[in-house]
Amino acid sequence: MLDTRDILETIRMIQDENLDIRTITMGISLLDCADSDIVRSCNKIHAKICRLAKDLVRVGDDIGREYGIPIINKRVSVTPIAMLFAASGGDPTEYARTLERAAHDVDVNFIGGYSALVQKGFAAGDEALIRSIPQALAETERVCSSVNIGSTKAGINMDAVALMGRIIRECAEKTADRSCIGAAKLVVFCNAPEDNPFMAGAFHGAGEPDCVINVGVSGPGVVRNALAKLPDADITGIADAVKKTAFKITRIGQLVAAQAAERLGVPFGIVDLSLAPTPAVGDSVAYILEEMGLEQCGAHGTTAALALLNDAVKKGGVMASSHVGGLSGAFIPVSEDAGMIAAARSGALTIEKLEAMTAVCSVGLDMIAVPGDTPAAVLSAILADEAAIGMVNSKTTAVRLIPAIGKGVGDELEFGGLLGSGPVMPLNTRSPAKFIARGGRIPAPIHSLKN
Repeated sequence: MLDTRDILETIRMIQDENLDIRTITMGISLLDCADSDIVRSCNKIHAKICRLAKDLVRVGDDIGREYGIPIINKRVSVTPIAMLFAASGGDPTEYARTLERAAHDVDVNFIGGYSALVQKGFAAGDEALIRSIPQALAETERVCSSVNIGSTKAGINMDAVALMGRIIRECAEKTADRSCIGAAKLVVFCNAPEDNPFMAGAFHGAGEPDCVINVGVSGPGVVRNALAKLPDADITGIADAVKKTAFKITRIGQLVAAQAAERLGVPFGIVDLSLAPTPAVGDSVAYILEEMGLEQCGAHGTTAALALLNDAVKKGGVMASSHVGGLSGAFIPVSEDAGMIAAARSGALTIEKLEAMTAVCSVGLDMIAVPGDTPAAVLSAILADEAAIGMVNSKTTAVRLIPAIGKGVGDELEFGGLLGSGPVMPLNTRSPAKFIARGGRIPAPIHSLKN
């Protein structure tokens, strides 16, 4: 029997607390599109994406209208393109142009998978594709890219780390006239998940079905509102409230995912129950931490509060969905979170504190603007630090750094929309160049030997 209180609560969460389905992402395998001729391969890719995803946007809009749930983005993720490029050779940016054309034809917001997995070394096609990323992202609007440089099982590929520092700089330089947006569409991972529905890091892993629907939910405002009703609760009470709220949020994601999969005739994959913030007032992970009792995000105690939040979100979410995956937890993207932006502007939140927080959140250093003259070796060293946190802790870490070309500390970088804006944050620029230049591979930690 339907409980009218539950219905009214859901309506309130949507209308007043910024609850939404952040994305319906269709994952599509392109392995059967590999060809020794790049033109034939690209034609196969375009045809397959258009065939499978032609109704994705319409179905998402229909579900949103029928259930009254905002569905913000409809996206596609594909097999890492480096796998296809290994067979064809030629100019890898032809694949990026094909993905862009397909994204426009099916009208999705973004398409992810211009990617390479190089945690243990470069296979055929990997390095050439990585070197093409700046040009590919400069030429396209909807294509997103990712590179996995490390894992708990493999260690960290330091040759890839050194290369990616240079690639990030080049992405920013090639799009300097567009707020360095190229770097904002590139994610560098350790322990990248194969079923992540969130951009810019989404790709369709080799172990995934031919086609699948993954859904990413969001609801920082809902969690903050729940905690605001408990001004005198102890920490256990806070954790219980977050778990109960995460359960409710995830049930909505499960409903949308099941409906989308049924109507599109493809399997349901996972619900990613991450708290993904936006620049909208109240829709902030930082504000949740402050509701727990911190004067401002970045104060001592922030890492502990974030650990509590991340764990409680996962515990509540896994009870609500038959399949939870992706990243699942709390995102802390600086430019996309109104509370994080305010804390960074005031100096309460530093890059060092953010790094500590990434040890317990669901991603890593995300959407952080850094001075435009930051050397590539410093960018690489930040990647190495984050990959080390992910490798040792058997968790996903991801980095999106945006060198703000022509800007310095305290200046603002404005993206607009969900990407928001943020201050250029200071970095420790003492040189790690010799360490990065050594190359090689950081060995996997001893606890990776679990077989």
